[in-house]
Amino acid sequence: MNRDDRFDRLRLLVFDWDGTLIDSIDGIVSSLQIASKTVCNEDVPEQRARSVIGLGLREAIEALHPELECVYVDRVVDAYKQHYLYQNPIRSKLFPGVREMLEQLRDAGFLLAIVTGKSRIGLDRALAEHGMAAYFNATRCADESHSKPHPQMLLEILDQLNTPTQHALMIGDSGHDLLMASNAAVDSVGVTHGVNTAAELIQYRPILCLDDVTDLTAFLTHNSPDNIQPLLIRTHNKETKTS
Repeated sequence: MNRDDRFDRLRLLVFDWDGTLIDSIDGIVSSLQIASKTVCNEDVPEQRARSVIGLGLREAIEALHPELECVYVDRVVDAYKQHYLYQNPIRSKLFPGVREMLEQLRDAGFLLAIVTGKSRIGLDRALAEHGMAAYFNATRCADESHSKPHPQMLLEILDQLNTPTQHALMIGDSGHDLLMASNAAVDSVGVTHGVNTAAELIQYRPILCLDDVTDLTAFLTHNSPDNIQPLLIRTHNKETKTS
């Protein structure tokens, strides 16, 4: 199989948002911690808060506080929204080079999409704030569908853009992203500057893990299938293969 056989089939690139395209994890962790302290008087450790990022907001709160009744889950959700949207001093910003990467991929003919644990209001607000809405052919949010790792959001994107699973690639920074891709029978690429490390992501068998999401362009353009089979993990300028 030559390079074109491997990569010319790709038509659609589906990105997670938080931790993949935008540096927002610290702000999300902070808001989860403050909401939990405000409503539950509980100090949530950073790693525990990070572990639920990628889920829908309600699902994330339920995972953090499985003992809570629905009314208290609602209160934590409301407290999170209030802090994250209006009081959080940690501002989100695009990772360096993301805008240029998306322009290059779009110009190369790829369809681009987002599948996120954010609400529709939250994603639309973030896309407008960063001037990113025009880059994407389709988006799906957790309050419109099942939360990750259920495959529904990704399958709906494939259906909307008339793309078979073998012609798509999911790119994300968390195990929730890659497990969703696996559940949808879609190949995935892990990104290690968000929630999870390469060592944590490889259990979901991504094609590749990248330290920098903007390396995706070079990966799609210059690599041959012989260089990524069975699995190639690139991290901190080192390459190791695993079966």
